[in-house]
Amino acid sequence: MGLLKCGTNFLCRAVRLKCLKYSTRAKMKPGYQQANVVILHKDLADDFEAFCRANSSPLPLLYKSKCGEWSCGPLATGSDIREDCPEYCVFENGVLAKKVASLSSYTPQLQDMVTFYLGCSFGFESALKAAGVPVRNVEQGKNVSMYKTSVACIRAGQFHCPMVVSMRPVPEEKLDAAAQSTHVIPLAHGGPIHIGDPKPVLAFTHSPGCMFITDQKAETISPLTLEPAHCPLTFCISQNPQHYSIASKRAVQQIRAIEELVVEDPDSRGIRALFLQDELLKACLSLSHSSSVLITTGFPTHYMHNPPEETDGPPGAIAMAAMLQALRKEVVIVTDERALEMNQHIMRDAVEKGVIKTAVPVISFQSNGPDSALQFLCHDGDPSKPRFDHLVAIERSGRATDGNYYNMRGVNIKHLVDPIDDLFTTASTIAGITTTGIGDGGNELGMGKVKAAVKAYMPNGNLIACDVAADFAITAGVSNWGGYAVACALYILNLCPIHWRYLHSGLGLSLTPDQQSLRMACLPTVAKEEEMLHILVKYGVRSGKTANLGLEVDGLTFHPYHSDIIQRLRNLTLA
Repeated sequence: MGLLKCGTNFLCRAVRLKCLKYSTRAKMKPGYQQANVVILHKDLADDFEAFCRANSSPLPLLYKSKCGEWSCGPLATGSDIREDCPEYCVFENGVLAKKVASLSSYTPQLQDMVTFYLGCSFGFESALKAAGVPVRNVEQGKNVSMYKTSVACIRAGQFHCPMVVSMRPVPEEKLDAAAQSTHVIPLAHGGPIHIGDPKPVLAFTHSPGCMFITDQKAETISPLTLEPAHCPLTFCISQNPQHYSIASKRAVQQIRAIEELVVEDPDSRGIRALFLQDELLKACLSLSHSSSVLITTGFPTHYMHNPPEETDGPPGAIAMAAMLQALRKEVVIVTDERALEMNQHIMRDAVEKGVIKTAVPVISFQSNGPDSALQFLCHDGDPSKPRFDHLVAIERSGRATDGNYYNMRGVNIKHLVDPIDDLFTTASTIAGITTTGIGDGGNELGMGKVKAAVKAYMPNGNLIACDVAADFAITAGVSNWGGYAVACALYILNLCPIHWRYLHSGLGLSLTPDQQSLRMACLPTVAKEEEMLHILVKYGVRSGKTANLGLEVDGLTFHPYHSDIIQRLRNLTLA
């Protein structure tokens, strides 16, 4: 069972809504568009209209009356707003003074007031029922549940407030149907904004559950045409707490095409056996909702060289970090203390060469006791105050069942690896932290999610398989490709209007062309990734498979192999 929350009425200093009994008036005309009502002095009308325009999902404006106008011709012929709601709330100096059945006694004051008719979530209940989605408040004959959130509406003039939402329980198997049927009725608040766990002297509103009834069927009020490509699809991205996200069918198809591209197996190593569909999609949906991301990389496979690191991992990590920065996420990279200074220099050079716009802090983690990971992940070691809400490991050596760390040849490299795995195992116990692992062989941190497949199908699998599972495990032919794929998928999601609306709780405007251009500039390019390899070679970092010191990753030269994948990724992303 998911909880579908739709932006609905508002709560400002002038208006405080409280639940009453379910309106008998609403039952009288099922299927008709209903309207929330706000009546304000004309001096406040322009500010409130701007407030509605800025917050069109919770405040979909159906009609704004002229000053002193009682009727609402475009919505209902012969109407009189002084009498047509079953009950009204009267606010005096911002405080609910009383509830009345008629506003006729206020006619002199209403001559200087403006009425706003706002879309109501009851308007999509018929669409929900037609889609086979049960509507519990209707079934029980009660008003819908409403509550005040911590999401701030966008301020306009003197109007500002937290959003108030209606909440409806929806069976998990009906979530797609619920999202799709409500998405096409934006003037009844549209699709869900979350799935999961000023004081005028005088003002009036309808009483909750006692809306103004129009003459128009709900589905005829400016419905959108639901084109197949723009059909909303829902995905569970967390169980602790339960949280779903939404993206359009087109965005989902693009990301699935990217996922298929990066799982190409250039050396026929059988990595397809480790592949789980939609792990890229769900990981990126979760990252899109995140605010602070910790990335780790570093696989010291070349224990006989100094440095022992390989060229797979850091380029993908920096590609992800660049896009996350563009999306205004806080990003930190954690690595081995042994390699800390080198990685800080690599980051500095990446900024100077234009691979990434702004330097990402590079830090280390070492265990000094049983609570070290908790102290690192959470402020004051308090699990309710995590510093990061998503951890990503890309081509990071992962702890095997016996507690050691192995390269693909089965050589134990534990002496070169700090226990960053502890961060992932501890994160799995903290509500609100999600983890992702990216790998190409199964011995990487996070790939414990596919441990059984690694043991069954990969060379030395029983020995090398990582035992630490991430919430999402992204399999790629080369781990860097998985990092590039994450950057591209995040770009696609944040250009998807359906995901953008959901991500921002139905508030605010879409991306401007300038914002879109800035994010496009952070996508991986052939030139940037070639420059990144030059930087790694400068510091003696070698190809994983061959130990060659050159423009090579996992035994594949940058041209034509990696450059071709990068260009194909861009083509899919920008299609």
